[in-house]
Parts: sequence; structure tokens; C-alpha cells
Amino acid sequence: MGKGGSSSSSLNESVVKKILLSYAYVSIWIFLSFTVIVYNKYILDKKMYNWPFPISLTMIHMIFCSSLAFLLVRVFKFVEPVAMTRELYISSVLPIGALYSLSLWFSNSAYIYLSVSFIQMLKALMPVAVYSIGVAFKKEGFKSNVMVNMLSISFGVAIAAYGEARFDSWGVILQLGAVAFEATRLVLIQILLGSKGINFNPITSLYYVSPCCLAFLFLPWVLVEFPILKETSSFHFDWAIFGTNSVCAFALNLAVFLLVGKTSALTMNVAGVVKDWLLIAFSWQVIKDTVTPINLFGYGIAFLGVTYYNYLKYQALMAKEVQKKAQPADEETGKLLEERDGVASAKKVDSEA
Repeated sequence: MGKGGSSSSSLNESVVKKILLSYAYVSIWIFLSFTVIVYNKYILDKKMYNWPFPISLTMIHMIFCSSLAFLLVRVFKFVEPVAMTRELYISSVLPIGALYSLSLWFSNSAYIYLSVSFIQMLKALMPVAVYSIGVAFKKEGFKSNVMVNMLSISFGVAIAAYGEARFDSWGVILQLGAVAFEATRLVLIQILLGSKGINFNPITSLYYVSPCCLAFLFLPWVLVEFPILKETSSFHFDWAIFGTNSVCAFALNLAVFLLVGKTSALTMNVAGVVKDWLLIAFSWQVIKDTVTPINLFGYGIAFLGVTYYNYLKYQALMAKEVQKKAQPADEETGKLLEERDGVASAKKVDSEA
């Protein structure tokens, strides 16, 4: 009885420890994601820090992440680099890096024109974009019930947009573009890297992708922002602001890997919904952005759609787990049947002899 009780107690402790760690990973990711979004808004918004240069801000992040990733991979040997050929880099990493640079550029630009709360509402369209692009690239199968759900999310976001007090067409275009580029990047990661069996951790991902993003951002920066910055003689680089902002951006990449690696991508999706509601509340109460009842009603519809989407993903994940568990049992049964047939055949041969 004592041993059984001790075993049960240790098992319960192990389960509780895993649950607490999962909550810790979720909390860290929500905090860092929350911090980066609000920090970027603070820097870019004309009513706050008033430095409306989203390409420059993104390039600062990429320079910091590239440099730190290089030190961790090549100098301190903290992680091993991925076996990367020139052909693989050109065919896979370059398009992913280009899409990532556009996604970051457009999403950061949207903070100049839109409120934090409305941007989070528009981000609810991410499952719609990922599913639609997945179907277009034949990575996802078309299902009528999923498409109806996608339409309900879109309908909810449209209502939220209709009720937006600070609606800006250009800001909406930028944010929708960011969603489209990010969704395409996620699908291409599965197609280009997943099919080749390449798995990046956050450090190797930044090591290979950040310099690529920096290169793609250089031309638009020279054409769009550099002439303005050159004429702004009063500007001085604030190491405290941009340094801490870059550290937060790098830490967020590590937190994403920690959360997905130790839990699952589904957990991150669910945590993302919680983070969005927190950001909307923060934007409303602290930043004093206007959030209308129509905003909340529309986002509520989209929220239900996203929740149902996550539920479908959960069901698919559970079905896959059941299939994995059933497969070894089927193989074992097959082996036993083969052994039984072999024994029966041997006995038959002996009797005929």
C-alpha cells in the first residue's frame, strides 16, 4: 500500500509540475508578446515617442538578432548550425526571409495609423489567411464546415472594422498585407523546409533568416526612410530605447520556441486569443483608445470562430495521437499473426514429413 501511495503521489506531482511549467511558458510568451507590441506602438506612434520609421525599426531588430545569433552559433557554439547548401538557401530561406521582412515592415507600419485594439481584431483573420493559402497550395484539404467558420471570422472582423472609431484605410491595407505575408510564410515553412526535414530552432532561424530580412529591407529603406532621416538633424540614436526594444524582440523569438517546443502550436494559438483580449483591454483602459460596442460585438463573433477553429485543430491533433498509439498495436498484432502462421506452417510440414 505504501509503495502504491508513493507512486501515485509522485505521478500527481509530475502532472502538477508539467501543468505549472505549461502555464509558466504561456505567461512568459504572453508577457513578451504584449511588451513587444506595446513597445513598438510607443516608438512608432506620433502621439508617443514619435519615431514613425517602421523599416528602420525592423532593421534595428534584424541587425541585433543577426549579430546575437551569429555569436551564439559561430563564436560561442551554443547551438549547431543546420546543414545548409547554397541551393537550399536560395530556394527555401530567401523566399521565407522576403515574406518575413514584408510581414514585419507592414505590421509595424500599421501601428502608425491604427489603434492596438483594432490591430488585434484584424489579426483574428490569420486562421482565414493560413487556411486559404494552405488550400491554394494544396497543403490543406478543402472542407465546407471549415470554410463556413472562416467566413464567420471574416464577417466578425468586418463588423469590428465597421464600428472602428479611428478607421484608416491605409492602415487596414497595411495590416491585412502583413497578415497575408505572414500566413504565406507559415505555409511555405511547411512546404519548403518541412518537406526537406529541416527544423530551425529560434537561434538558427534568426541566424539564417535575419540577414536575409535585412538585405530585403535595405532597398525600401534607402528609397523611403533614409532621405527623411538624413534631413532630420535633431535625431540621435537612443541606445536605451532601441536596445531594450531589440532585446524584447529577440527574447520573444526564444519564448515562441519555448512555448511551442514544450507544449504545442495549438497552445500558442489559444494563448494568442487570451493575449489579444488583454491587449484590447490595455489599449482601452491605459492607452485610452476608443473601443466601441460594435467593435466588441464584431470581434466577439470572430473570437467564437477562432475558438471553434482551435477546437477543430485540437480534435485533429487528438485523432492523430490515437492513430499513432494504434499503429504500434496493429504492428504487434501483425507480428503475432505472422508468428502464429509460421508455427502452423512448420507443424504442417512436420506432419507431412
